[in-house]
Amino acid sequence: MPFADRLPEPVSPHPPGAPMPPLLTQSWLDLAFLHWAADPADVAPLLPPGTVPDTFDGTTTYVGLVAFRMYRVGVLGLPGIPYLGTFPETNVRLYSVDGRGRRAVVFRSLDASRLVPVLVARAAVRLPYVWSRMGIERSGDTVTYTSRRRWPGPRGARSRIVLRPGDAIAEPTALEHFLTARWALHTSLFGRTVCLPNVHPRWPLHRAELLECDEDLVTAGGLPAPGGEPMSVLYSPGVPVRFGPQRRGA
Repeated sequence: MPFADRLPEPVSPHPPGAPMPPLLTQSWLDLAFLHWAADPADVAPLLPPGTVPDTFDGTTTYVGLVAFRMYRVGVLGLPGIPYLGTFPETNVRLYSVDGRGRRAVVFRSLDASRLVPVLVARAAVRLPYVWSRMGIERSGDTVTYTSRRRWPGPRGARSRIVLRPGDAIAEPTALEHFLTARWALHTSLFGRTVCLPNVHPRWPLHRAELLECDEDLVTAGGLPAPGGEPMSVLYSPGVPVRFGPQRRGA
């Protein structure tokens, strides 16, 4: 079906349905969401074939820098792995929509501190994971996320994010739902674009004060340097997540 014949699915804080059987289970904890507005013309060449930039207002898309703690990745319903499946991660992500109207994220990079998961993810699902030296530290009411790339590069690409989580958000704005309520990822796998769904509880979101942001991961991902301060800064204590196989009819 041509792209123009299918409108994007509605943005919803609730998943469209649980993917079964689960291919991967994991938890995402202590998340920092930083977002900048981006020109769709800069984003479009970086997306998989058959997808286009998803825009909030018809003209603007976004680039996200998301730092968090991956916790206990499990495969095919097996219990999560405590060491190899638990590590800091920082990703650069874009927002996409495909010809079936499915909204998703596209990862330009995923920095992680465990080499084995990096190698497995790169080989099995062709996601652009990179091995980095990373840390997440709490000190009083602040959280600090650090990352410096090791392999495959660009070696030394880095990020340092310091934020102070604030009050819980009773009702996120439409834009905050657009940036966080994403129930799939688009990726190129063995020569074709696939849409892999995920399901988790509704995000518990908090306002957050950004105290420091020093990064070049966005430009390392092939995007223009962000202009000024991020237009959205959010924090979440986290959610349990399941990923399933591509939806029927994809």
